[in-house]
Amino acid sequence: MSDPYETTEAHLERLLGRALNSFDLPDRLVERLETALAHSSSLHTTHHSPAAGLWREIHRHTYLLSDGGSAGLWELVYRLVGDRTIRHEVFVSKAEACLAVARLFGEAPAEAAFDPALAAAEEEPDTDVADLSALFAASSPARRHREYAVEESADHARRVLRRAENPDRPGEETALLLRSAYAHQITQAFGARPFTADGRAAGFNLYEHSFVLLDGTELSLWEVEHTATPDGRHMCEVYESEAAARGAMELRARVR
Repeated sequence: MSDPYETTEAHLERLLGRALNSFDLPDRLVERLETALAHSSSLHTTHHSPAAGLWREIHRHTYLLSDGGSAGLWELVYRLVGDRTIRHEVFVSKAEACLAVARLFGEAPAEAAFDPALAAAEEEPDTDVADLSALFAASSPARRHREYAVEESADHARRVLRRAENPDRPGEETALLLRSAYAHQITQAFGARPFTADGRAAGFNLYEHSFVLLDGTELSLWEVEHTATPDGRHMCEVYESEAAARGAMELRARVR
């Protein structure tokens, strides 16, 4: 999970420092990125195949530069068969990241398909509330490949529900079901750099906390972390569905 309070300078340094191929990036691009004022990071695709021992994710990082322009990097995070080491590579475009997936995993991933809307988004990041709200609007939910960790999952669920401040948070019935959770996974579904509305900066992150219950069923909580509050303080809200969480983000972005 990313740190919502991490500075853009620290984020970029950490990203380039862990990438195995950061030296392949054009020098001019790196120089421009070093002037970044703000950033946004979001999970683009994820694929987990426990049976085959494979795991990979593609993250999109967008930067607002001091000259008013923007730049983006695509990060491939992966683990290969028989090796628990997590590796990172960065690329200038989505196409390059997908070619790397084909090289490493010997397959042509679905994410390599050309998406005109995404291509346009790569050219220019969202800079106002209207564009940000468009990002909040979810189409049909993506099918996610999960790799659950068997940990203190029931306790994790209690903590998530306990920090929720929204009055329409999941109730006692959901809390009771989650007492039998024995495994869980946390996935970032959305992340936005701080943007300005009504003269104040605000940032949003959306996380899916997915749980496996003792009877084998799956249940998810959707947590919105944001600073769209009158005094700019950090606030957590929790919802039972992705649609409800995204609707709350859009409302928070418009009504401050």
